[in-house]
Amino acid sequence: MDIESVISLVRGNINRLKPYSTARDEYKGVLGIFLDANENPFPNGYNRYPDPQQTLLKEKLSSIKSIPVENIFVGNGSDEAIDLCIRIFCEPRIDNIVTIAPTYGMYSVAAAINDIEVREVQLGNDFALPADALLAAIDTNTKLMFICSPNNPTGNSFPIEQLRWILEYFNGVVVVDEAYVDFSSQNSMLSMLDEYDNLIVLQTLSKAYGLAALRLGIAFAHKDIIGLFAKVKYPYNINLAGMERAMELLERDIRSEIDVIIEERRRVSHELESLKCVVKVYPSDANFLLVKVKDASSIYNRLIREQIIVRDRSHVKGCEGTLRITIGTPQENDRLLDILKSF
Repeated sequence: MDIESVISLVRGNINRLKPYSTARDEYKGVLGIFLDANENPFPNGYNRYPDPQQTLLKEKLSSIKSIPVENIFVGNGSDEAIDLCIRIFCEPRIDNIVTIAPTYGMYSVAAAINDIEVREVQLGNDFALPADALLAAIDTNTKLMFICSPNNPTGNSFPIEQLRWILEYFNGVVVVDEAYVDFSSQNSMLSMLDEYDNLIVLQTLSKAYGLAALRLGIAFAHKDIIGLFAKVKYPYNINLAGMERAMELLERDIRSEIDVIIEERRRVSHELESLKCVVKVYPSDANFLLVKVKDASSIYNRLIREQIIVRDRSHVKGCEGTLRITIGTPQENDRLLDILKSF
């Protein structure tokens, strides 16, 4: 799809929307005296509103990701970007989205909040991507397709060739959520933004970058789509303290931490496979493992008593009898394994 076709999918009221604009959005020069926003004039470091365009943070992310600033949106976690995708493209009670199942639950939650139908397509054997079934689920009111790769909670990445095929045959917007891509051996879809105007790639600073408490998510897309995100978002969606701290922490080299997590993922997976309580450890490209066990409820409760919390996914269709276990530090992983050996 070309960008004109993508923009034609946008809700009419969003296309007509005149966004809220601050005086600092409208003025591009150097400012000295601020008498525009009814702030307390006495400085304490936080008495002024933050930059609504997150200019410095976007420039930093542009340098790290090799993506132009005009193709970057920064949100209050990836959840804000997910919600904006739905609010921009989907007409309540008319349009629908297609997702895989099982997958990250916020796609369905954001759709429900916006009164949008969700069409879930169950993953195949070993959680394979059912590309044909996904395209069969769409109709003329399907505006978005959400695909998490590596997927949560299954941990597997989907072949890029399949994602390309969907992008080429779906006359809507494909949102590829790459929250865990830094732990994957598969390349990011970011390099394909110039090829596909109907592609939105979501990433986050919460996982590999270790900034979960700062709540910073990123959407990468054609500049006209990013313009729509900027149009619909709340003016000051990212606070100054979060931006400043993120700028500092983005100077860190996280490669060594990622390497440890990947090596621990391999070690923990290998050791879990030898335990009597474990039925299967699914392959993972993420910083967690989906583990099928003999008695998920009993193991989960025992771990809670030992002050270890994992995620019980046994009630999710396709994940019956499983626990999702995040890879911790080597010491934390040792403690987990010691307890599981007692089952």
